[in-house]
Amino acid sequence: MHSFLYILAAAFFLGWNLLPDLFFGKTAMVEDCANGLDDDDDGLIDLNDPDCECPEAGPISLIPNPSFEDTVCCPSSRSQLHCADSWIQASEATTDLLHTCGWMGWDDLPPPLPFPDGDACVGFRNGRPAGPNEPGSNPNWKEYAGACLLSPLKAGVTYKFEFHVGFTKQPASPATTLVFFGSPDCSNLPFGEGNEYYGCPTNGFGWVNMGSVAINGTFQWKKYDITVTPSQDIHAIAIGPSCPEVFYPFSPYYFFDNLVLALEEDFTFNITPTGHPCSGSIDLSMPFRDTLQYQWYKDGIALVGQTGSKLAGIGEEGDYQVRLIGPNSCRISKVFRHHIPFFGSTIHTYTCEGKPYFFHQENLMSAGTYYDTLKTADNCDSIIQLNLAIAPIQSDTVSVKIFEGESYKIGNKRYQKPGEFDAVLSSYQGCDSLVRLYLDFYKIFIPSAFSPNGDGFNDVFTIFSGEDVKEIREMKVFNRWGDLAYSSSDITTNTNVASANKNNIGWDGTKGGKDADTGIYTYFVRVVFDDGKDRLLKGSVALLR
Repeated sequence: MHSFLYILAAAFFLGWNLLPDLFFGKTAMVEDCANGLDDDDDGLIDLNDPDCECPEAGPISLIPNPSFEDTVCCPSSRSQLHCADSWIQASEATTDLLHTCGWMGWDDLPPPLPFPDGDACVGFRNGRPAGPNEPGSNPNWKEYAGACLLSPLKAGVTYKFEFHVGFTKQPASPATTLVFFGSPDCSNLPFGEGNEYYGCPTNGFGWVNMGSVAINGTFQWKKYDITVTPSQDIHAIAIGPSCPEVFYPFSPYYFFDNLVLALEEDFTFNITPTGHPCSGSIDLSMPFRDTLQYQWYKDGIALVGQTGSKLAGIGEEGDYQVRLIGPNSCRISKVFRHHIPFFGSTIHTYTCEGKPYFFHQENLMSAGTYYDTLKTADNCDSIIQLNLAIAPIQSDTVSVKIFEGESYKIGNKRYQKPGEFDAVLSSYQGCDSLVRLYLDFYKIFIPSAFSPNGDGFNDVFTIFSGEDVKEIREMKVFNRWGDLAYSSSDITTNTNVASANKNNIGWDGTKGGKDADTGIYTYFVRVVFDDGKDRLLKGSVALLR
């Protein structure tokens, strides 16, 4: 009876699903954290099981939100550092928050992917050239991000600042110096408000240079560190470029991420990689201590047999950790994320209709998006995206009139006779452009002589034309000594000789009411044609009696 009551009490406290184990003498399984198996049948293996929880080994950053993961909004464009919780836009020149939830940077300044830690990073400039949307160059345009520390750096104590710097494609990320600034008062954030030319924090009061490091790279992330022993308590920090002015015809641009600031001694137990991630095999190591037992994990599952301070020849991408067991302690390292990076670039171009574009060992004839994968010097994939457009053959029709004896030029060829002609030109894209030319002569006749003798035939010096002429705006006639013999405006064009004496159509051969002398006269006629333009025609006419 007492045994049955014991079983009921055990079922109440442990759960009815354990009753068969109790009846048949079995005990509940406990997760073994180092064998790569789900020992307790809860669907969770090794470090993924709460039974295997250990405190994290390594430093805890005194900088809040050190990888910009905690956000109060998703950035939709540039200059939105305020979306990163606890971060302050330190300078009037604004840094950029990049986050996979939204804005991922400038199209012409792409960040290397993946980010070192999580889904976000910050981009910053060091100098700004003149541009279409900029009033002028500003070599003091320096962008800084700032934060108030979770607890101050104490004077006389040594700290280590460890961080990742990212570089975009060259030449946009030239070698430069990154500086770690500190201030004893958080009220010094931000600085230089309203002044884009303020430059670095130490151009004013309240800031000190805590340390700097030379940075250099091409489309990659690199890890750097600065060791500092402050001479005063530091409550606020700012991170960005060094103070000297820079002069470039482009905007120098960089990224930073995973900012860890802690006591120097807290950095002892970090996983250190050896080799390039694209090599296909890298080594990981932890500091060796003979008082510790080591167990390596990938994605939280034990790598059975990997119990040394080094893990050699890993090739698979994943999250790697080490569990450290001491005489009276258990610690788990921070995750080392092994990702094989890739480089990406996009080409926007076109080809002429009917002409192939050579890409990826292929002649492309159709518009579309195409991809090619190359290898970098470090054996990383470099993926090129080609956005190809087809520029169609341009065609146009031109109708032109010229005077006999003149010519009309298209390209390198001149046309002098009426007719229809096809000309092939090159468009601004370098493609063929077809022009159909309709060329004709102006239909206008100016006689070389007239005889104002009243016989009704050729009595008036006038202009004979078709519909090409809309208006004879002015006519002037001079004798051989340069005296004005005739001047008139708004003359009616004439094609009927019989009406020559009835309309204002030209010169009737008189001067001051008397017959002008016979001889050669010079005329100037300003004529408006059907294209709306007026032209000055000149020549000689003989007055005969």
